[in-house]
Amino acid sequence: MAKKYTVNLSNEEVEKLRSLIKTGKSKARTITRAHILLMASEGETDATIADRLRVSVSTVERTRAKLIKSGIEGTLNDRPHPPKPRKLDGFKEAFLIATACSKPPNGRTRWTLKLLADRIVRIEIVDSISYETVRSYLKKTMSNRG
Repeated sequence: MAKKYTVNLSNEEVEKLRSLIKTGKSKARTITRAHILLMASEGETDATIADRLRVSVSTVERTRAKLIKSGIEGTLNDRPHPPKPRKLDGFKEAFLIATACSKPPNGRTRWTLKLLADRIVRIEIVDSISYETVRSYLKKTMSNRG
């Protein structure tokens, strides 16, 4: 059965991929894609490429298809991802900082990240928030809780 997406690289493209692999300055994902394209252009089967590079056959198939649809640059480089929306706006962030600077709950000597996260969820400032997100907001403001 003939492949739907056949990889035919020019000499210039082959040299570009080889130099990219040789320098090793790119992301591992980019280098793996370059290996896939080179091996595919040499006539290797998808299963052989997947086995040698320790990736799945579907990864090889997607890389072949992406080359035909997006070209060599589009295949090697990831598309930019949209930024995640911020969990806390200015008011909510100010409330978090004010809570962290306030007196801790009874029986505690200081606020912990988990206590702060639980408090702002309990009083319905946000639906959910991890203590790691609380840490990043406090670190950004250089708050010293102790």
